[in-house]
Amino acid sequence: MKAKPVGPIPEGFKAQGGELFVGGQTASDLVASAGSTPLFVYSRELISARVRKLRDALPARIGINYAIKANPFEPVLKHMAPLVDGFDIASSGELQLAQNAGVDPARISFAGPGKRGEELEAAISAGVTLNCESSGEGERAIAIGQRLGVCPRIAIRVNPDFELKGSGMKMGGGAKPFGVDAEKVPDLAKYLINEGAEWRGLHIFTGSQALNADAIIEAQSNVLKLADELARLIGEPLPKLNMGGGFGIPYFPGDEPLELDAVGCALHANVADLPESLQDAELCLELGRYLIGEAGVYLCRVVDRKDSHGVTYLVTDGGLHHQLAASGNFGTVVRRNYPVAIASRFDAEPSEVVNVVGCLCTPLDRLADLAHLPRAEVGDLVAVFCAGAYGATASPSAFLGHGSAREILV
Repeated sequence: MKAKPVGPIPEGFKAQGGELFVGGQTASDLVASAGSTPLFVYSRELISARVRKLRDALPARIGINYAIKANPFEPVLKHMAPLVDGFDIASSGELQLAQNAGVDPARISFAGPGKRGEELEAAISAGVTLNCESSGEGERAIAIGQRLGVCPRIAIRVNPDFELKGSGMKMGGGAKPFGVDAEKVPDLAKYLINEGAEWRGLHIFTGSQALNADAIIEAQSNVLKLADELARLIGEPLPKLNMGGGFGIPYFPGDEPLELDAVGCALHANVADLPESLQDAELCLELGRYLIGEAGVYLCRVVDRKDSHGVTYLVTDGGLHHQLAASGNFGTVVRRNYPVAIASRFDAEPSEVVNVVGCLCTPLDRLADLAHLPRAEVGDLVAVFCAGAYGATASPSAFLGHGSAREILV
């Protein structure tokens, strides 16, 4: 039976005593300390190393914001707090999570269409920067600020005429629910400033999960050009420009890591030649998956091994209810294998071709198809990598009543 390749295991994971070794502990020790499987494990060391790598590649004046949606686990937020310059949220629920983790609201910006009145009020009261998505939202924010006697901090999220080419999810260009069409931004900005809002600049996010450095470089150049044009039309220098993110990570066979140094070199050149309107602007990138995605691993246990018409199945206690993306049911058209390994036999040679499935009563619950792996028995641990972002909170944990996975930061 011909095997299908699995995605590349991220750098930083190694074996000790034959097992996957993360954060100074073997996979079996991690499970024992957590109490059970399934289990998400996030590595402090790998998160910190990724931020250091970014700092080394980027110009010093480019700040790094963490997009909480990627992984809002409280210990992760607390670990991120001293490493990054700001946090981006997409709901009042995420605002509460950030505050619970001790994040200063002055370091937080809030994007997303359809912000409810109570969410706007909570953000304005706390001193969070609103990334305004429409003229109606701007008017509501001004009215709420007047009622509370608080000067709202407001930036405008721009829907540009261009997109991030090759991105997994396009967040700009053409008709979009996100942001204010570029040609409408100057009038809205003037209204907000005239009404007494604290003007906090622009947020231009064009897409996510891009691995092509040239595409990111082109998008960032377009963002800076558009920001300059808008600032001149507004008649005010920009206090801040959130340039978005879009940095992807390799999930699938054939994926190559983003050439970060090339992106950094282009940003150095752009920053050295900024127009007057951006000379004093605070510049930042908004990243989530790129900071945390490769630092996480999902561990589940083989509970049954069975043969069906000559195909071997490893049935685990995990599945799509925790790792929806790895199952192929989160935006992919053709299912491909994530990086998968037998964690309890991490340094063993592959010896069989198997399907790794979850415990849910649906044929959609697949973690690996025809993967070439070391022989695994009931009780062995399976590791699904690239599990740090959009895992636990982006999956239907209530589906079929199996419950949530545990999470630990080591």
